[in-house]
Amino acid sequence: MTGQYNLFLSKRLVTEEKIFDGGVLVNEFGKIEDVLDRYDADNLIAESKDKITVVDGGDCPLLAGVVDSHVHVNEPGRTAWEGFRTATSAAAAGGITTIVDMPLNSIPPTTTLENLKIKANSAKENVFVDVGFWGGVIVGNQDSLRDLIKAGVVGFKCFLCPSGVEEFPNVGIEDLNLAFDALEGTGSVLAFHAEVEEETSSGKCMKLDPEDYNTYLESRPSQMELSAVSLITNFLQKTDVRVHIVHVSSANVVPLLVKAREDRLAKGHNAWRGGVTAETCHHYLTLSADEVPRGHSEYKCAPPIRDANNKEKLWKFLLDDKLDMVVSDHSPCTPELKCSNNLKAWGGISSVQFGLPLFWTQASARGLDLRSITKYLSSGPAHLCGLQNRKGALKKGLDADLIFFDCDANFTVTQEIIRHKNKLTPYIGKELKGVVRKTYLRGHLIYDGGDLIGSPRGELLLNDIK
Repeated sequence: MTGQYNLFLSKRLVTEEKIFDGGVLVNEFGKIEDVLDRYDADNLIAESKDKITVVDGGDCPLLAGVVDSHVHVNEPGRTAWEGFRTATSAAAAGGITTIVDMPLNSIPPTTTLENLKIKANSAKENVFVDVGFWGGVIVGNQDSLRDLIKAGVVGFKCFLCPSGVEEFPNVGIEDLNLAFDALEGTGSVLAFHAEVEEETSSGKCMKLDPEDYNTYLESRPSQMELSAVSLITNFLQKTDVRVHIVHVSSANVVPLLVKAREDRLAKGHNAWRGGVTAETCHHYLTLSADEVPRGHSEYKCAPPIRDANNKEKLWKFLLDDKLDMVVSDHSPCTPELKCSNNLKAWGGISSVQFGLPLFWTQASARGLDLRSITKYLSSGPAHLCGLQNRKGALKKGLDADLIFFDCDANFTVTQEIIRHKNKLTPYIGKELKGVVRKTYLRGHLIYDGGDLIGSPRGELLLNDIK
């Protein structure tokens, strides 16, 4: 052995395949040198103890850091809503070692190379975890897409209905034709906010009680998602571009996506999951419409949280590998935008810090083991974003992004422990299972038992765009 190494030990080391007593050997460059069982780890210590620093977690499980591929940071332009320092400090406390920033809600949006540079400059030296970036597809920016790919964006997001901010307009069929043409052959992915507005719903709901959550729920029926996914799958017959559906809320759309994936695979499409993937979110797997209190718009998101039966169907589809990952869709805002009127309030849920325990609370109750965290919260999002050769698992050659996660401990969400900028979340007062004890980024300790360690050392996952 040459150089110095850190050896992280745990009696419950969690890889994609198994949970065992072992260790992760990390080299001086912050890469995983090897994954060892306890026998080989002990022998290595005996043979090279002068070159190895041991970090022993005991019984506390050791996992790959979470990759959250759906986070709205909003800086610059709406930094009062959220910023890179606050969002990434919350991520580190939540066991997330990589976030991927969405292209809208910042001003300017990430729809041109110049706009990406502005956003990257805001993030530089202000991130506690690694940060990737989505580009955006809006009306008329098709000629900017390949420049953004060269700069290193992980893919693109578009809306099929109004986004809620005027600088990020939704696209129509002709815009999509142009975008698919621009992305053909690039290997990039086009992600969809999959809702199409239904004229029959909005007018009726304006006459109902706006503080009743059911009024908002009726304004965005499941049919909006079905119509959007039907439109998207029609495009798949004439393009090889990878597509991804963000924040699936309605379980009814999943069979359409499964059929589209099977058709792609039958034609020999060799992208991950046939180039047709979908995510759902912690709030859809945790909450149901009947438990949303009157006038509490911190529960409002788009698409909406639906009924308990729908929630259980989403869980079944996830565990049947018909959904591919679980993300936060952390979409914060200032307190005044979360008014009691559910039709007028900002639609977004803040949860980036609590995604891992939210998932584990539900998953462990369903009998899943810790490998489910790696599969759905780390490996899946890493594959979506093309980061699987660097992030998302405990494998030789990947970044040593690690967490010690006390899966048997409980805690209660309070405003005092929230690290994202505005202390608004539907989870305040809820008891969750699983406590992040330590978070490591490329082998360096960045969070320890409630405290951030050192200054921001996260990297921007971009190519040289100076």
